[in-house]
Order: sequence, then structure tokens, then C-alpha cells
Amino acid sequence: MGPGPINADPRVLRAMSAGLIGQFDPAMTTYMSQTQELYRRVFQTRNEHTLLIDGTARAGIEAALFSLITPGDRVLVPIFGRFGGLLREICERAGAEVHVREIPWGTVFRPEQIAEAIAQTRPALVALVHGDTSTTMMQPLDGLREICDRYGALLYTDVTASLGGNPFDQDALGVDAATAGLQKCLGGPSGSAPAAFSPAAVERIERRHSVEAGLRDPGQYASEHRIRSNYFDLGMIFDYWGATRLNHHTEATSMLYAAHECARIIVTEGLAETIERHRVHGAAMHAGVLGLGLRDFGEAQHRMNNVVAVHIPEGVNGDAVRADMLNDFAIEIGTSFGPLHGKVWRIGTMGYNARRDTVLSTLAALESVLVRHGVSVPRSGGVEAALDSYRAAGNPA
Repeated sequence: MGPGPINADPRVLRAMSAGLIGQFDPAMTTYMSQTQELYRRVFQTRNEHTLLIDGTARAGIEAALFSLITPGDRVLVPIFGRFGGLLREICERAGAEVHVREIPWGTVFRPEQIAEAIAQTRPALVALVHGDTSTTMMQPLDGLREICDRYGALLYTDVTASLGGNPFDQDALGVDAATAGLQKCLGGPSGSAPAAFSPAAVERIERRHSVEAGLRDPGQYASEHRIRSNYFDLGMIFDYWGATRLNHHTEATSMLYAAHECARIIVTEGLAETIERHRVHGAAMHAGVLGLGLRDFGEAQHRMNNVVAVHIPEGVNGDAVRADMLNDFAIEIGTSFGPLHGKVWRIGTMGYNARRDTVLSTLAALESVLVRHGVSVPRSGGVEAALDSYRAAGNPA
């Protein structure tokens, strides 16, 4: 019950146990095409170039940024938590001239702040996190497309922590590139990174298109400014997932099964219904921790549906509480990073774990452990507050 990874849905684990098939088997390419269509519905996009990057969520970030950035490009990275700092580092490693704007953790950027930064830096790309689990805040994206268009910038966002549990409509928001991971609201294991790219993003990537030496036809050549990574070269990955099916790497078959099943479950439940489930159970968890007398962290109106941060009570060893939760109740909650390490706990309700029973069990266990550590809490305060929240929402399962 931390900020991710979470327990994978049993249906996803069952799908992963299916037998392996060859990468040129028509069943494999059919599965790839089905997965692309499913994720178009999850990202809410018509983008043809919607696919999987084999690797964890960070692999998707690196593939997008290394492929979109030509060394020397200006990139603006607005940072409001740990993972904005990660985007900064990856952009620097890709050879970009990186400009950053930072605000205190627990807050988000106002559109005018980003507009001012874009006007000052004139970037080719704006890269920012949508939901940052280090702070539990979600950055509003409305209006950024218009601001980026004013200065000819592409817009990339990391939706690893938010996709499937919070509203994200890629086409309506005008996001050029978005990458995610399975291990949070999508309800799967870490190891596959769904991603979707607009025609404008594809056009920029294709300018540096190359074909690997052993696959080139006579007369084909490597681009002078080819993407610096072979494995994360989206131009070649597009060829692999596109009509040519030009071999790039051996597709991670079991992870393809997992990603397919994660998206199928969401589409079957309904994307709006999945997001609402995260909102309802996240709201109950939030009400419950307040009912225990804990103080939440950050701007409440910008909190993600799927994770809440609370201040660790004065004089309490936060790691000792986490250890007791895990050892005595088999429930894991998280701490945070950097300036918040040891100061807050982060409790998640996402994917398969966004359920009534997990919320109530976590709150009951947390109450027991807090009492053991000398914290005065209202008896059954967390569980009762969560139940009140559920009653207000119509008593969902």
C-alpha cells in the first residue's frame, strides 16, 4: 500500500504464465497490434505511434527524451518533486541545454509560471512530470499546449504515477509524448513502459531515423545525427511496431502479455469507472488518515487520487512504524525522498489495491501500530472516517 509498485492484479499474473511465442509468429504481431489499440484507449489518443518500450517506466522516459532531444537542444524542466529532477538528469545525459524552474515540494506550477519560463528560455521541448509520487502532487496540464505552440515547443510528460487512476486525455491536452509504467494504477508488474507519440513528436524523431547496420538495404545509411542509444532509438522501435515489422530487439513476450492484460482490464471496467474507483478509495484513505489525527502534506486540491502523504507525528520513528506494519500486518507503506525523507509517509490506493478491504485493513493496522508507538489516536478513528467517506460515495465495494 505504498506509492508503487503495488500488488499486480491476479489476472495479469495469470496472463504472464502463458507460453512464449516467437517474435515473428503472427500471433505475436497480432498481440502487439491489439496492445497498441488498447493503450490508445487508456491514453485517450488516436496516435498511431502508441506502443510499449521494453523496460521499466524509466526506460520509457529515456527512450522518449533521448529520441526527442538532439544534443544542444534547449529543454525546459519544471521541477516540483524528485522525478522532475530525474527528467533533468536524463535530459542532461542526452546532451540538452537544460533550463530548470523549481518550486517547493508540495506545490505545483501555475500556468503563468510555465508560460514565463518558456518565454525566457525558448525551448525545443518542455518536459515535466504529471503526477509525482515523491510529493503526491499532480501538475495541471490544461493550457500548456497553447503556451508551447506560441513558442514552437513540444510537450512531454511522465504519466507513470497517474495514468489509469487520474484524468489524462492525451489528445485533448495536446501532449506530444507521454510515457508510463505498469506498476501503479495500471495494476501490473514493473518491466514494461506504455508510450504514445503525436505526429509532431514522430516527425522530430524521424529526422534522425537510422536503420541498424545489419538490417540496412543497399543505399540506406545511418543519420548523421542518429539517436545516441540503439536500444532506446524510437525511430527503429517505430519500425518494429509499425507495418514494416523491421526487427529491432526480441520483444519481452511475458511483459507484452502483462501490458495487454493491464489495459484490457481497464477497458473492460471502463476508463472513467477505473479513475472513479481510484478517486473513491483514495478519498476514503485520505479521510481515514485525517481521522487518525494525522496531518496531510501538500496542496490538497492537487493531490493525486491514488496516493496520499501524511506528516509523521513528532517524536515517532517513521521507519520503525513502517517495519511494524510490514512485519506484523504484511502491509507496506512508503516514506519519501530528499527533503521529505523521514518526514512523511506515503500511502497508496492504486491498481488492484484500490479496494475497500485494503483501505480499511491498512487504516486498522496503522492505528494499532501508532498506539504501540505512543501516539494518541481516536479509537477506530481512521476506519470510521473511511466508512463515512464510503457512505457519502454510495457505499462502493
